[in-house]
Amino acid sequence: MIVFRWIMGVFAALVVLIALVSLIAGVITARDFWYERARRFAQYTWMLALLWFNIEVWGRVVYTLVTWSS
Repeated sequence: MIVFRWIMGVFAALVVLIALVSLIAGVITARDFWYERARRFAQYTWMLALLWFNIEVWGRVVYTLVTWSS
């Protein structure tokens, strides 16, 4: 699970970085394209966070069911 958390953390950090760069580019150039891109990558960040949470919860549920009788 540690490897999965690191992978998700690195992906989330990259997506946040891209969103911030897009937002800064939008502020500098005042073009709507960059704002839209920043919004899209912010949505991807939330998607990754929810995916991580979902896999953590269901992974714990499966682990509990497998080791229930132990």
